[in-house]
Amino acid sequence: MAAFASPASISFLSSSLFAAAAAAASSHRKTLKSAALPRPSSSKPAPRPLSVAAELATLPVLNFSGEKVGETYLDLRAAPPDTARAVVHRALITDRQNKRRGTASTLTRGEVRGGGRKPYPQKKTGRARRGSQTTPLRPGGGVIFGPKPRDWSIKINRKEKQLAISTALSSAAGSMTVVEDFGDKFAAPKTRDFVEAMRRWGLDPKEKSMFLMMEVADTVQRSSRNIGTLKILTPRTLNLFDILNADKLVLTPEAVNFLNARYGVDYQGDSEEDGDEEEGEEGGESDEN
Repeated sequence: MAAFASPASISFLSSSLFAAAAAAASSHRKTLKSAALPRPSSSKPAPRPLSVAAELATLPVLNFSGEKVGETYLDLRAAPPDTARAVVHRALITDRQNKRRGTASTLTRGEVRGGGRKPYPQKKTGRARRGSQTTPLRPGGGVIFGPKPRDWSIKINRKEKQLAISTALSSAAGSMTVVEDFGDKFAAPKTRDFVEAMRRWGLDPKEKSMFLMMEVADTVQRSSRNIGTLKILTPRTLNLFDILNADKLVLTPEAVNFLNARYGVDYQGDSEEDGDEEEGEEGGESDEN
């Protein structure tokens, strides 16, 4: 019987088709390895300075009787329109969040007292099985994902915070009024007299108003404390929330001079005393857990 020669076995490596494909793939890999890919620069980009603009506003000056006796100007720094909203929002969120104490605390099921004994047998009671009294599913048990003491404080640059305040003041220039110093005009503390004075100055007692004065006389403080829509601030207590929350802003000429000196275009920077004072004020608002 004639013997038939068995055909040679064909493998993926011996086939010319797959060999050509493997050679093309290897050459493609070599090309990728040889190509120099751009690597990110390790050096950090330089921080961009805050863009600052200046806005000049003319404000009327009224006397205690409500008559116009002159004009003054308010020349403050302000952020550009495209970034003003973001700067003010960041400073506002920082102020509000830094005032949170962060002392809220709840007990988890592992911290609740008791729960070491199984309340009742597993079976033959007709009730749902329960292994501990501290389960969060029952009253008096632990709390799932409850609050724990934490630090809510956020850091913000001092120049950015000052820019946010000056931007808010510049945007509220249309609702500002300057009134001559009236600290000695009230002989006795009386709310009715203060409300009448507000109406002479064109203010509605039902609208939210903010007064900025260098010094607050005792009679003025006691005459205005019963007006719920009124806030009297000093440079020490000036904050961004009260500026944005007020419908009308009333300033004294001394307060206008302070704002121009503190938040104006010619302001050069904080002195050591001002820096220590501001750091102490921010530290008082921060969380103490």
